[in-house]
Amino acid sequence: MVSQDDPVRDDEINEAVPSDGEYDDDEQSIRHEGSEEEGEDLMDNMEADYRPMEQLDRYEQHGIDQGFVDDVTEEERFAARLAAEKELAARDRFEGIGSVRKGRLPAALAEELEGDDEFRPRRRRRVEDVQTGMGEEEFEDADVAINLEEPRGPVKDFIAEEAVQREIKRQFKRFLLQFTDDHGDAVYAQRLRDMVRANKSTLEVDYVDLAHWIPQVAIWVADLPNDVLPILDETGKDVASSEFEGYEAIQNHVYIRIANIPLQESIRDLRHFHINQLVRVDGVVTRRTGVFPQLDRIMFDCEKCGAVLGPHFQTGDKEIKINSCAACQSKGPFSVNAKETVYRNYQKLTLQESPGNVPAGRLPRSKDVLLLNDLVDCARPGEEIIVTGVFEHSFQSSQNAKHGFPVYSTMIKANHIAKKGSAYAAARLTDEDRNEIRELARDPRIGERIIKSIAPSIYGHENIKRAIALSLFGGQEKHPSNTHRLRGDINVLLLGDPGTAKSQFLKYVEGCAHRAVYTTGKGASAVGLTAAVHKDPITREWTLEGGALVLADRGVCLIDEFDKMNDQDRVSIHEAMEQQSISISKAGIVTQLQARCSVLAAANPVGGRYDSSRTFAENVELTEPILSRFDVLCVIRDIVDPVNDEKLADFVVGSHASSHPHGAQDDQENQAPEEDPDIIPQDLLKKYITFAKQTCKPRLHTGDYDKIATVYSELRRESSVTQGMPIAVRHLESMIRMAEARAAMHLREYVNDDDIDAAIKTMLESFISTQKLSIQKVMRRKFSRFIVTKGDYNSLVLFKLRECLRDARSIEQITGQIQDKEYYNIPLRQLEERCREMGIADLTPFLQSSEFSKAGFEYSPEGSLIKLSR
Repeated sequence: MVSQDDPVRDDEINEAVPSDGEYDDDEQSIRHEGSEEEGEDLMDNMEADYRPMEQLDRYEQHGIDQGFVDDVTEEERFAARLAAEKELAARDRFEGIGSVRKGRLPAALAEELEGDDEFRPRRRRRVEDVQTGMGEEEFEDADVAINLEEPRGPVKDFIAEEAVQREIKRQFKRFLLQFTDDHGDAVYAQRLRDMVRANKSTLEVDYVDLAHWIPQVAIWVADLPNDVLPILDETGKDVASSEFEGYEAIQNHVYIRIANIPLQESIRDLRHFHINQLVRVDGVVTRRTGVFPQLDRIMFDCEKCGAVLGPHFQTGDKEIKINSCAACQSKGPFSVNAKETVYRNYQKLTLQESPGNVPAGRLPRSKDVLLLNDLVDCARPGEEIIVTGVFEHSFQSSQNAKHGFPVYSTMIKANHIAKKGSAYAAARLTDEDRNEIRELARDPRIGERIIKSIAPSIYGHENIKRAIALSLFGGQEKHPSNTHRLRGDINVLLLGDPGTAKSQFLKYVEGCAHRAVYTTGKGASAVGLTAAVHKDPITREWTLEGGALVLADRGVCLIDEFDKMNDQDRVSIHEAMEQQSISISKAGIVTQLQARCSVLAAANPVGGRYDSSRTFAENVELTEPILSRFDVLCVIRDIVDPVNDEKLADFVVGSHASSHPHGAQDDQENQAPEEDPDIIPQDLLKKYITFAKQTCKPRLHTGDYDKIATVYSELRRESSVTQGMPIAVRHLESMIRMAEARAAMHLREYVNDDDIDAAIKTMLESFISTQKLSIQKVMRRKFSRFIVTKGDYNSLVLFKLRECLRDARSIEQITGQIQDKEYYNIPLRQLEERCREMGIADLTPFLQSSEFSKAGFEYSPEGSLIKLSR
């Protein structure tokens, strides 16, 4: 070693160290030799590398503490070295040089620097903070947020990045846990709890809410649903598993269903640019296949070496095939590993355009809808639904062979399905709706208000509105034994003159009932009403397709022009109207279909108009078996009545004026009169009917059953003498059903005497209206004690007063003598005589009532006359 007093000169160092040129010459010579020979053996003369070189074996003595080196222990020397290494690492980290790459510390120093937050790696620091109790939200905030609104490169590739997917999950998780509505309620946190409580796997997310919270993700959901929806599904599963312990053991997946997309397309408007995008279409389900198991995650067994291959995931309709075994490189044969293969539910619907949305002169178009997992069996044929799903295409060789060039068939892979009209389902009623319905039921006049609210745009016909209201609420279905069943639905037949709004009533019920199927007598056959047998296009097996009565199960079947049906077709619905089932024995299929629905039919009499001088059987071409299956028969006659006709004309003119698009710009004189405050809004009425049918189950408790037996026995005796509506045991059950329906109107759990009286009155009015005109008066007098009640005292007297008015007009027309040119004069004594036949003696309350004044009548004490302005 050279001493400090004899330093090495620079020229000596330059002589000892070869220059760059010398290095280059040596390298070139080595490469040249290597090209001529096999190469240089580095083990030869290896000792020469360690020979002493005086010019290089010299060290600087400046800064070396000789005493420290001699006196320090091994532990102190190691600690000092670590401190020096730490200082050097800090300097290199600050300058960005040295052995630290990309801001990471050497592994040897990582444990020594654990206590210093300044030098800990960011990812490790985040993990340790979570383990030591730092909040999860703080951990998420500590991550560097990625700006989703500025994607780098193609969006599809940008979403595939792991960091971007983590950011989408983080923001969507916050959306599920923190989103609140206008009232401050956590909407999706509550839906998560409801989903877990019901052991379901579907979470419905409103697209508008998602767009307000994460607008960029909402855009990607619509444009790239196949890439984004799996990320949202995984996030939903993670949130449900973390919030509710044990849920993952019940459900393996959580499916996020996107609802209420603002833009809705028509089936005929779907084009190529909609492919692989989220679309929303509506239509009617015309066909539905069975539920099949479809491969979801497939595992194969190699039969040569026994290796398990996979998993392979099913993404389309094509069969997955593998070419070779990864273990033995053989080409098969391969078999499906049934133990580890996972299946999913598969079903296909045919969705056809709604009849009202088809352009004039065009045929309705249809599209296949694919239902997977828990969406199967969510819609039945005949239902009108709204489908939200991914518009996809698939290659079909049959179409290419037919057309001669590449053609792809398209379908919609459903993500969410909503039924039209399901907004009034009892499960969707809010607490405010339920409170409003219960408050409405406390009104003692709620029954009259509901009857007034039925078809408010149609004037009069209170008896028809009462029958329709009873049919909509319905009675209670009973099962006396396992093999015996009593229907609870009420069937109604409207029979009368043309122009009396029969078809309008049917159309109103179609829009008011939660489930209704409309058909006509000429357009419906026996097969169309019951069930048809056809070959399934997929399985090529014989299958059943339900008709109108089957599709209307748990609803209302509306049949217009009932008298125009063929007798053979009409006989086919006998079983459906009473037993409420349809027996099928065709093409080797023997089964029974349910048809638990009310039947509301409209028919015209023979010759077009109803003749009161003829018997009921002579006025209709319907047999007694079919007539006895109707609980209520409403005979509608178009009677000439000047007072009533004038009110009807005013009502129709006012209705047309108020319904005109520019009606608000007209003068006040042409405006329709103010609406009756008793009329319930239609939306609330629909909710009220749905709530009553779902929750109210009234039962016979302590009613006046002797009155029902007395009325039935007297009706049987009178029907055997007269030739009106035939009375059978079915009509005894009909009175009980109508009493239960009226109790359901008031949301009562029991049937009281008022309900029984109203049911008896409805049955008697139905029976008397089918009699000849001469017999009707006798019948009304005989059953007056059942017909007249306290509630309709004034209406009955008003009815008698209008009869007196018609007689007075008839006398004037016959004699041609008019005593008063300004008023019609009706003697009070004449009205008293007619009311005395009904058991009414005192007319003073009626003359002071509002019904008397609203009808336009005036009472003149002078001469005891009732006057009506001409």
